[in-house]
Amino acid sequence: MRAHRSRAITIATLLLVAAALAGGLTALLRPSGHSGHDAGRPAPTGVGQIDLAREVARYTGPFAPDRGYLPPGRSDREAIAAAIGLLLDGHRKQAEEQLSQRDFTVRTVLDRPSGRRFTEVADRTDAAAPRGWGRVYLDLDHRPSWSVQVPHPGFDLGTEQLGVRVLRGSRGGILVIAGAHRKAGPGNSADVAHRPDTVFHAICAELARRGMPGVQLHGFAASAVPGYDVVASTGVGTAARPEGRELADALRDHGFRVCRAWVRSCPLEGRTNVQGQVADADHVPFLHVEFSPEVRAGGRPAERAAAAIAVITGRWAREPVTD
Repeated sequence: MRAHRSRAITIATLLLVAAALAGGLTALLRPSGHSGHDAGRPAPTGVGQIDLAREVARYTGPFAPDRGYLPPGRSDREAIAAAIGLLLDGHRKQAEEQLSQRDFTVRTVLDRPSGRRFTEVADRTDAAAPRGWGRVYLDLDHRPSWSVQVPHPGFDLGTEQLGVRVLRGSRGGILVIAGAHRKAGPGNSADVAHRPDTVFHAICAELARRGMPGVQLHGFAASAVPGYDVVASTGVGTAARPEGRELADALRDHGFRVCRAWVRSCPLEGRTNVQGQVADADHVPFLHVEFSPEVRAGGRPAERAAAAIAVITGRWAREPVTD
């Protein structure tokens, strides 16, 4: 009887050890981009479960010329940008109160494909009278330290989805998406890359003021830059010159033909880009990257482009933010 009981204890012990080892192996095999919420697991109570790529496509899908943009007033721009600052400083309740006064909503979302949580800051989407002031997604599982900016969704087709890929590619990112087609407003009022009087610019300027580097995504027509897949530039500034070289090398290593604006004259160098000008004034790295239609169409080319950008954003995520 004693021998039988001893064998039973030994078997139970072995089962416990095996279970512990299996748990450790599961932890080791969990993708590093996950923050503890595995894709497919139920989200915590009060957290919206989304596929960020589909949500962004749903949001930007209706964008069209000549509709959906109302130029914001100065007080609106300043208040919204200040509220983003409050979120970054951990004052969510105050940020929510300030944003609600401007008809913005704040919610926590779980991006199911990546298993990561983001704070979504969204302009109202009233179909009868959209304002086109944009959206922001901030990494809630890591300290935000860099941004990916999409100034022309619906016009530079595919840049919004490439922005999602870049956001997912490294921790600590902030995705800033303009809220309207580039030609939605009168004149160039909705061309946020060239207008300082927009909500998009106010938010990007707040991030630059906090020392956060950014990469801005654009697209060119196939005939505009013959012989190249990508135009890489640091805009008007030079603070991102080391990152620009590293990004161009990474893009080349992923099979892309890159025009390097600091080496030769390239079309679409972004020197009049107002977000780049603010970043330069604050001595903050800023990358202006133009992609061909093939790269922006999705699939493997977009994956390779996002992987190349992750070489830079991954380092930005590891470096401290200067307040």
